[in-house]
Amino acid sequence: MPDIPLNIEDFDGLLAYLRQTRRVGVTESPRFTNLAGGVSNRTVLVQRESGEAWVLKQALARLRVQVEWLSDPRRIEREALGMQRLAELAPEGAITPLVFLDPAEHLLAMRAVPTPHENWKTMLLSGRVDAGHVAQFGRLLGTIHRRAWQRRGELAAEFEDRSFFESLRLEPYYLYAATQMPAAKGFLHELVEQTRATRYTLVHGDYSPKNILVRDGRLILLDHEVIHFGDGAFDLGFSLAHLLSKAHHLIAHRDAFAQAANSYWASYREAAGDVPWAVDLEPRAASHTLGCLLARCCGRSPLEYLSPDERERQARGVVELMARVPKTVAELTADFFGGMA
Repeated sequence: MPDIPLNIEDFDGLLAYLRQTRRVGVTESPRFTNLAGGVSNRTVLVQRESGEAWVLKQALARLRVQVEWLSDPRRIEREALGMQRLAELAPEGAITPLVFLDPAEHLLAMRAVPTPHENWKTMLLSGRVDAGHVAQFGRLLGTIHRRAWQRRGELAAEFEDRSFFESLRLEPYYLYAATQMPAAKGFLHELVEQTRATRYTLVHGDYSPKNILVRDGRLILLDHEVIHFGDGAFDLGFSLAHLLSKAHHLIAHRDAFAQAANSYWASYREAAGDVPWAVDLEPRAASHTLGCLLARCCGRSPLEYLSPDERERQARGVVELMARVPKTVAELTADFFGGMA
């Protein structure tokens, strides 16, 4: 292999790598296409002559954002493990199969989702809020959390390391936002300490519409590099913040997103079932929603579709709610929209 590090966006180098490692035939010439959208990885679609298609992901040490954001590229190994375990926990067909992992090159390959498919974030931003998709979104997460809790003895040890969650979520979202919004510092620091101290299930850490593909009406979950054993309320807050931020941005569809937020929570709770950690879950999910809503305005990775005025208005309204955190998702949704009026 060459001495210089592999860059999968260099297609000549990628072809040589795939041939030399015997991932493809020595005379085979797959078709390569760069896939856009992520900030933490290089991503390339590989279409083989046999008709088989892979998506290659190569973790970056410095993420592609305006402010400096560093994370160990060995997180690709965690993603590969997460992909394998989630395939056991999630409903059938919801997780793409792992093809191979190359730790030395910080690279994995997964089976590409067949076309046609659509990205759910793109669908939502166009105002297409489908109740069936929302219900699936809740059931998928609730099923993963419940089944992971049932296997906690095994999974807690496998996913004990939360360093990638620290570098990709707690620091760039909550702790950095606290430096930008001093009025929220106390709330965010307390939320971080509570999150670090809470461990009961497998947490995806990047559960958002951006990481969902819709094919034949079914949701497929991607991007598992932040997965760890911890507090499932973070997944709920992270995902609810996306729904509410889109509602703030798309005023004409606000009622549909409000209904989506509430039905998402209801579907999640039904799928999670009668588990002991659900007793105080809803208020903690509300706190994480507020933290993520603020972080997507003034953290290291602000939402690109929010205008500067929308970010300022959202941040101001969220800081006000942090002084009197709603106890239920329904209250949170209503209060958030009231603050955005």
